[in-house]
Amino acid sequence: MQFTSEQRLDDGVLEREFTLGEIPGILWTPASASAPAQLILIGHPGGLQRMYPRLVARARHSAADGFAAATIELPGSGDRPRSAAAEQARADLQRTLEAGEPVDEEIVDRLILPLVEKAVPEWQAVLDALLSLPEIGGPVGYSGGVIAIGVRLAVVEPRISAAVLFAGSFVPRTMFEEARQVTIPLHVLLQWDDEGNDRQAALDLFDAFGSKEKTLHANMGGHTGVPQFEGDPAARFFTRHLS
Repeated sequence: MQFTSEQRLDDGVLEREFTLGEIPGILWTPASASAPAQLILIGHPGGLQRMYPRLVARARHSAADGFAAATIELPGSGDRPRSAAAEQARADLQRTLEAGEPVDEEIVDRLILPLVEKAVPEWQAVLDALLSLPEIGGPVGYSGGVIAIGVRLAVVEPRISAAVLFAGSFVPRTMFEEARQVTIPLHVLLQWDDEGNDRQAALDLFDAFGSKEKTLHANMGGHTGVPQFEGDPAARFFTRHLS
């Protein structure tokens, strides 16, 4: 892992951009910590530059509770090389949505499954590198989307002890079987009027999770309308399970 830039934010949080091979990312650490800070991996749908204002807000909220936070650019997003197959699937999805037609499962599979297959090993490699830093420790949490990535990580990565999942992206049907294998505590956020999300599919996915502790918070509003107050119960969730 190579750090490429460093700045101290006005609340004292240290923000460092890094690369690990071809994977770019950002690490935020609290202003002061007497021991290694537990880590929260911040998931998002891609485009670090575009998503930065929301990502840094989430990271600063985590830092206020004593957690470090990190995120990476997803494969095929930002300045990373594009996949012709993924671009075609994305175009097919957009065309279907604009036509007001039901989204075919085949399109979702073509778009999401290859992303999960590429992104999850990258998250694990970055996690290896982050946990080797003296200022970062476990246990680890995952927060955000793409929810299918969060599901896969919750199944295959034993270092992740709890997850806050955002139900705001398409989920291949095959991921429902993986969801039944998830056993870590979950806190799931659902926007009731999310224009790009199948509400019933999100509810079915929540029902499928095998976790003994799982909580669903549903709020009115569209995809980007998650209320700010939802940050507080999510923070308490991580404090309870990671501290």
